[in-house]
Amino acid sequence: MPNSDAGYQVAPSPDGAGLTRAVTGVDHTGARQEIRVVEERPLTIFLNSREIVTAMTIGDYPDYLALGFLRNQAMLSDTDVVTGVDYDEELDVVVVRTEVETDHEEKLAKKTRTSGCAVGTVFGDMMEELSEVTLPQMELHASDLYALAAKINTTDSLYLSAGAIHGTVLCQGAETLAYMEDVGRHNAVDKIAGWMFAEGIGAVDKTLYTTGRLTSEMVMKCAMMGVPALVSRSGFTAWGVELAQQVGLTLIGRMRGQRFMCLSGEDRLVWDADLSKVANEPRKAGRKGARS
Repeated sequence: MPNSDAGYQVAPSPDGAGLTRAVTGVDHTGARQEIRVVEERPLTIFLNSREIVTAMTIGDYPDYLALGFLRNQAMLSDTDVVTGVDYDEELDVVVVRTEVETDHEEKLAKKTRTSGCAVGTVFGDMMEELSEVTLPQMELHASDLYALAAKINTTDSLYLSAGAIHGTVLCQGAETLAYMEDVGRHNAVDKIAGWMFAEGIGAVDKTLYTTGRLTSEMVMKCAMMGVPALVSRSGFTAWGVELAQQVGLTLIGRMRGQRFMCLSGEDRLVWDADLSKVANEPRKAGRKGARS
């Protein structure tokens, strides 16, 4: 696996074939420069014989993206037996096949375009699905949060090398398990969900770390995955906070250097970090596109 020496079971591959393309332009001084930009391509997801959605993605891990999307839309449950995941690279199509034919006509009839980058999509009455979610009341140690941020922010990734992309990391305590990237933060989360589903990874003691905003969609996906804590470098939306409080999700944002803000689940935080030993965020951790 790429970056395996960093301790990830799945990690970014910034030099992976087809993920970026070299383009030439001029900078603010008029000098010509060649930079690498992230690729973006469509991927159409089928569930058995039914076309579900076309997502814009960087193209890696199409199987995990398809499984995770269907899982987070409640179109694939723990009791469903997946008999195959077939990807056609030429057609940009992935087909997930189940042992028992599925029927989601009612859910497919109700579609909401979300605020996610690359246009996220939520099907069906997700609020009704969320009302049945009960998240585990996991303690979250501040010392683990700082350790995770320090590691993730310096991991070699497309996020650091090219920008214009979001990263999502599945964590357990201070350990990083899987790091996925995509042009849309919702896609990166779905890849994590697909990996968990395929590998049989439990969610009760996990934390999801993301570089993206903490919107309602992100909270919904995290809750549907059963992950009890969601952490981000970025800020919040009001509905995202409201939903997190409703489902009992620990929600932490604006985590940079020594600082963070918890707007849901503060009673589950364990304040065990010595801030005098927590370094300010290194300049390298900033977005490629945001550096001067």
